[in-house]
Amino acid sequence: MGGVTARSRSRDSGTRALRRAFGVLAATGICLASAPPALAAPALARPDGPDFGLAASSECVFGGDVIKSTPWSLQRILLDQLREQATGKGVTVAVIDTGVDASNVQLREAMASGGGDYVGSTKGTQDLEGHGTRVAGIIAARPLKGTGFVGLAPEAKILSFRYTGGENKQGNSRTMSSAIRAAVAKGAKIINISSDTANRQDNTELRNAVAAAVQSGALIVAAAGNDGADGKAAKTYPASYPGVLAVAASDRNDERAYFSQAGDFVDVAAPGVDMVSTVPKGGQCTADGTSFATPYVAGVAALLKEKHPNWTAAQLATRIEETAQRPGRGPNQFIGWGVVDPVAALSEDSTPSNSPKPDAPMAAGSGGVIPMAVTMGESEAERERRVAVYVLGIGLVLVLVAAGSGVALRDWRTKRVGQAGRAGQSG
Repeated sequence: MGGVTARSRSRDSGTRALRRAFGVLAATGICLASAPPALAAPALARPDGPDFGLAASSECVFGGDVIKSTPWSLQRILLDQLREQATGKGVTVAVIDTGVDASNVQLREAMASGGGDYVGSTKGTQDLEGHGTRVAGIIAARPLKGTGFVGLAPEAKILSFRYTGGENKQGNSRTMSSAIRAAVAKGAKIINISSDTANRQDNTELRNAVAAAVQSGALIVAAAGNDGADGKAAKTYPASYPGVLAVAASDRNDERAYFSQAGDFVDVAAPGVDMVSTVPKGGQCTADGTSFATPYVAGVAALLKEKHPNWTAAQLATRIEETAQRPGRGPNQFIGWGVVDPVAALSEDSTPSNSPKPDAPMAAGSGGVIPMAVTMGESEAERERRVAVYVLGIGLVLVLVAAGSGVALRDWRTKRVGQAGRAGQSG
């Protein structure tokens, strides 16, 4: 599949530096402790690291106003062309999170019955934190007059399982595992998990629950995590488990968002910065995080599932990966196979394999576009400009030396003539 494109990117290093400096105030996500047998409650803000809590900004008001403009994450898509392919109709996506507030008008008609609550008794339709409601909106928010925000799959259904975020009880890997098993029992074929375990801990119970879901044919789409500001590769869970589609966050330049966790387990990236979405009691807010890149990919998966209902989870994942926009022939540890391209994923109708393959090398003269090699050194054009500057500089120096020598020679001759004249007068 063609996944390589040539494009120019504006790189504002100053802006990115500021974002890194103040990033602890912006990135969002949730985590859970998972060390058996005594499982600690999840920390919405980790005590030993940056605050990647659920509140993206103090300006977010549950029940507030909607944002009128169309979010950049949707502007990058030809939505009319996408809607011609699929809308998610007939597809249900399980959201395992802090619950989904069904009172938001953009989600009211999107909710499917039969969800669960492992930290309360609301059947998954209450969200005290706002995280799950944001996730659900990115997947399936219905169109609403007065706002440009809408879900990627605006006719899909959301099956909410609240595994954490309770008023008197927080969840853990055990409640998450229970929610995964319940989603599979309800027949969910796409499961969104926008969480990772605290301190990147593996856990046998969670691993087994994920393996059973994968075996059942479900596609689990999981967040890579928000602890990547140091740029170091590390595995997170459940994103690193076999069969899971792990999602990193990308920025407006289609590059890894600075907080997004890097690692060989990363499969694909999606917009995860300044993400507009629904919040409890109505209205919308913005937030950052791999938590919100993940439902972007889950939404694309829902569209593909509607268009190709017989495709397996592996085939859905492969199509998303192979049609992603990436800078090389294969994947890397920062954005995986690249930044998801919803229109490209839906436009290709050939049946994918069960795993993605790198683009074949393209020889010169084959008639295709050959991507320009990326180097850390100077390009040929830069070298030519440098040589030209050197030649110009040397030429200017020679002119100045010649002019200065002429002036010095003239002054020397004038001085000699003057000395000779004075000597003649004294004789």
